[in-house]
Amino acid sequence: MARDEKLKERWGNLVQKLSNQFAAGDDLDLDGIIYLIGVQELGQIHRRFKKDEKLDLMHIAICRLLEPYGYYEFDYFDDEGWPHYKIKEQLPNLKAGEQSILMKEAIVNYFLMSRYIE
Repeated sequence: MARDEKLKERWGNLVQKLSNQFAAGDDLDLDGIIYLIGVQELGQIHRRFKKDEKLDLMHIAICRLLEPYGYYEFDYFDDEGWPHYKIKEQLPNLKAGEQSILMKEAIVNYFLMSRYIE
């Protein structure tokens, strides 16, 4: 199976599994999945977040997702337990579709590494 086809299949399976678990079957979008990863990475899963914290959670997720690609590196946890990353390499200028593919690939790899999907 071609790489793009495999990614598409894994992405569809992942969206379905996450949506059933966290969204009562409604399809989660890319941003929703990134948010879930941010909550997972923070580890404070049983609390409500303010609007600015939700954006911070998405930033945490993006840093974590792109860390294996060499764009970010974990730096430290602050006093409230929030992870901080530093930029190792600037992201290349990507078109919207290319950004979407990169993020989907990074998300699929994240869940493969955690053994949430196969």
